[in-house]
Amino acid sequence: MQHGCMERLKRKRGPEVWRFRWSVTGVDGKRLYHKKIVGTVERYPDENAARRSVAGLVLEINTDGRAADSGSMTVAQLCDHFEQRELARENTWRSHATKKVYKAYLSRWIRPHWQKYELAEVRTIQVESWLRGLPLAKSSCAKIRNLMSVLFNHACRYELFDRNPIYLVRQSAKRRQPPTVLVPSEIKALIDNLDIREPTLVLLAASTGLRQSEMFGLKWSDIDFAQNNMYVIRSIVYGVVGPCKTECSQRPVPIHPVLAEALLHWKSGARYTQPTDWVFASKRYRGRRPIWARRSCGNLFVRWRRGSELRSDSDGTLFGTRIRRC
Repeated sequence: MQHGCMERLKRKRGPEVWRFRWSVTGVDGKRLYHKKIVGTVERYPDENAARRSVAGLVLEINTDGRAADSGSMTVAQLCDHFEQRELARENTWRSHATKKVYKAYLSRWIRPHWQKYELAEVRTIQVESWLRGLPLAKSSCAKIRNLMSVLFNHACRYELFDRNPIYLVRQSAKRRQPPTVLVPSEIKALIDNLDIREPTLVLLAASTGLRQSEMFGLKWSDIDFAQNNMYVIRSIVYGVVGPCKTECSQRPVPIHPVLAEALLHWKSGARYTQPTDWVFASKRYRGRRPIWARRSCGNLFVRWRRGSELRSDSDGTLFGTRIRRC
């Protein structure tokens, strides 16, 4: 039975951090030493608090393939273990956006209410009643429910617990009211009252159904004006460039002639027009970054879906998508 070593380290920038060190025996019989940053002294003010956060990791280390006895492991300790294993920077299983959202739900909703509960004390009906009392939309409550299920699945996977009490929790994700659809006349009114860049973005959103993250991740080399196609190969979420959300999103997107004309018009007056430049580059960073951080774009755009009933007046071909107001 080993407990590892907890150290307090100084950094050049920011507050001091706690680092946990431990060793395991490899297949060749040699000792392999590991270390992991637990958190800052602001989050864990003393060594006892830092050690409580790695209780799940210590249990996993000492299990060594045997059935684990979770004992009095709390939900807070399970959350710490989940963050250390699944939400760490070196873990590429989940995207940056997913990690950020998970951390927000854990710190704002799950930890404050459930952190002192032992895993065996969490009951299905308790969770269901708690979710119904949250001042959130049903979709947000459904995401919290799903994250709690992921937490207990994580505990089962690492043999820290033997069941998932969230499995039978009922939580609807139905909208409170149906989405409002912008009709072509509303889209035209929106375009007519904007500058040259914003109408291009609105037309791009309305005619292709691209997500905001996918539009901001476009480069001029991704657009084939000769074939009237657009190749969506990256997205930008929370300022981080990564792959698209789904494989379906990476399929070539056809460009309507009206959109192609708008893009060429925008390119003729843009400052950065090289193949490797962003289509909607930020002047603040001299074209080295797209305009993902501009609040004007976030307030201007609405959420949308592919597969619309908006059609062009000329040939009746598919022209746009459903656009839902925020």
